[in-house]
Amino acid sequence: MNFDEYCLQKAAPPGSSTYYALRQAPIARQPLLTALFALRREFEETVKETTDPTIGRTKLAWWQKEAAALAAGEPTHPVSQALAAHLPDVQAEYPTLQALIAGFEMDLDQARYLDYPNLRRYMTGVGGNFASVVARATARDPSQAQVWAAPLGEALMLAQIVVELGNDARHGRIYIPIDEMQRYNVTAADLINRKYTDAFTELMRFQTARARDAIAGARCATRWRASLAAHVARVGRAGGRRLDEIERDGYRVLHQRIALTPIRKLWVAWRAARKH
Repeated sequence: MNFDEYCLQKAAPPGSSTYYALRQAPIARQPLLTALFALRREFEETVKETTDPTIGRTKLAWWQKEAAALAAGEPTHPVSQALAAHLPDVQAEYPTLQALIAGFEMDLDQARYLDYPNLRRYMTGVGGNFASVVARATARDPSQAQVWAAPLGEALMLAQIVVELGNDARHGRIYIPIDEMQRYNVTAADLINRKYTDAFTELMRFQTARARDAIAGARCATRWRASLAAHVARVGRAGGRRLDEIERDGYRVLHQRIALTPIRKLWVAWRAARKH
């Protein structure tokens, strides 16, 4: 397969949220967006599906070298080759790609976060940097992208933390800050053992409300109708829809992932596109 086919298979298999989001983007932009989401998936697999942190660090170190090779015009990986073909200014994005890799490396260094400021460092490194690359690569006015892109990327990560709470806990990672869990009298063992209590419900109500407020705040700062990247991000608000599903289900996220069905995802993407 060629590099575009590889990226599509990696980032957007049929039925996924990304698949429907990309189908709503203009055809000319789809290869670039697919390559960017494929890059993120490569990093996620490296840190979350590698059991040995040493191997994970070795792989991320390889990606740092590959990012440098991409900036130098000598990419070797299919995702890097796709970015070389479709990214307007590869060299300008090199520092952000380095920062994005460093953000993912935090997953290999720690599995818990003391408080929200520490968690925000991780969300900025991963969610903020990724959203910024997407925005600058696709926005009509790249100079304005940073105003809204990073906050939106961080907000969507807050939603993802809620959605993936049970799955992450079973793999040894808990992204809810330690001091917030202590405030609500919920322990790591409660999450790992799928223990639902009134205290857990209150903790999740707080986490869900913060994620929803962050998404709403990012929307207010966004020139939605002036930017293609904002359109793509709006489709990505499927994370907000998941929060609604979780709330209606009583925050039962420890034993299952509350996900939208393919039909619902397509409907969300269609509605978002219709509003533009």
